[in-house]
Amino acid sequence: MAEKFDILLIEDNADLAGNIIDYLEALGHRLHYAADGATGLREALVNPVDMVLLDLALPIRDGLSVCAEIRRLSDRRLPILMLTARDTLDDKLAGFASGADDYMIKPFFLEELAARVTALAQRPQLGQAHLLSIGSLVIDRRARSAVRDGHPLRLTPLLWELLVLMAEAWPKPVTRDEATRRLWGDDPPSSDSLRAHVHLLRQIVDKPFDVPIIETVHSIGFRLKVEQ
Repeated sequence: MAEKFDILLIEDNADLAGNIIDYLEALGHRLHYAADGATGLREALVNPVDMVLLDLALPIRDGLSVCAEIRRLSDRRLPILMLTARDTLDDKLAGFASGADDYMIKPFFLEELAARVTALAQRPQLGQAHLLSIGSLVIDRRARSAVRDGHPLRLTPLLWELLVLMAEAWPKPVTRDEATRRLWGDDPPSSDSLRAHVHLLRQIVDKPFDVPIIETVHSIGFRLKVEQ
């Protein structure tokens, strides 16, 4: 039987919110609801929910600032799925930069939303603390910073997302499909883009150091390995 979750929905469209609540509750999930950003932020920090479904265009306080404040103030890594009609790459990058874990474009099928909820809940990050330490690599998801051997790593938003994804999956590999969805959602660029970004990440994370920690897993994807 599939696991059930406590989910906070922050959405000002009452009709859409009602449809989402009815559908997910029929699957056994427990829904909490807020119609504006300020109330939603308070609920996310006070109630022990498992994840947040967050609209971007909210009254009182917009979704980007709500997401950023959850990341800043919450004492655990609360999975956040952003729901929005904005579909440009810049909008997606802004969502990920604020701390979103996944991004769905409206309109969407409720079946896909349910599948995204399940996939997001199964990520190793669920309920983790903000600090990830893998060998000489230390990632602070709250501060959005990463260091290796005490040296800060200067990462673009997409390279940050890629490194965090690998760290959250460690010691398992991240598949190419998982990485592509994390970086670009439902509108991926050319097939060479992921390879190019992994190459750029290696230039920052591996090249300045004696031992590389980003490993290609043949026919699967990539993973982090602890230095021997």
